[in-house]
Amino acid sequence: MTHTEWESLCDGCGRCCLHKLEDDADGRMYYTRVACELLDISTCRCKDYANRQKTVPDCIQLSVEQAHFFDWLPDTCAYRLLAEGEPLPDWHPLITGDPQSVIDAGISVRHVAISESDDIDLTEEVIALQPPVYPHDT
Repeated sequence: MTHTEWESLCDGCGRCCLHKLEDDADGRMYYTRVACELLDISTCRCKDYANRQKTVPDCIQLSVEQAHFFDWLPDTCAYRLLAEGEPLPDWHPLITGDPQSVIDAGISVRHVAISESDDIDLTEEVIALQPPVYPHDT
């Protein structure tokens, strides 16, 4: 797979850019609605993707070689799904040809994420990431 093909797997949901908490007792991970300082919440894309690891040193660069570590990614993530031998979901932009499909399916964090700030208590911002993460407009 080429670098471009690999990068195209990202559906732009923004879930991997949410702060996470790990339970010390059982190792379970919990997502919060607090977004990384570099996540543009309106587009669910990184504001400085090329240089993100300079600003956010613990930002993880995903690669094929790390596929066995992808269990921390959301269960809707194409990188994780492919690593587990699963197909892309029918709402994925590579299937639909439309980047809006991730938003329409309620997978994007655009409507639930909040910006990172020093006065936020992450333990009060835990959310469930069961699709959809917001009610659909009807």
